[in-house]
Amino acid sequence: MAPQRITRPQTNKQLSLMNLLSRSEEIILLAIWRLQQQAYGLAIREQVTKATGRAWTVGSVYAPLHRLEKKGLIESEKGEPEARRGGRSKVFYSLTKTGKRALLAVKEVHDAQWIGITSLTQGLLKANKN
Repeated sequence: MAPQRITRPQTNKQLSLMNLLSRSEEIILLAIWRLQQQAYGLAIREQVTKATGRAWTVGSVYAPLHRLEKKGLIESEKGEPEARRGGRSKVFYSLTKTGKRALLAVKEVHDAQWIGITSLTQGLLKANKN
């Protein structure tokens, strides 16, 4: 007998928002949300490295940042030029309303997919204790 699959129906809006995000884009959006007013390139890179446990290259952060901005999910704003940065400004990122909705849609899909998967999570917890 095949296991019964438990999922919630998704709206077209949720599916269209889900199609907008790759996994790296989702991780970067979450980093921007966590960092709030301190969300600039290097801080985002450090946050995603900490969250994923793997080093992210500059390109693996900036390429998704550019895509997210092009999609209208984030906005960027230049800070004041800093002498210690050779007169260059930090570029700060923030989520737009659409970006927040996309992130929430991804969370809802993840949550729905984990409903009824207790045997896997319990098995992983037992394996980690050994």
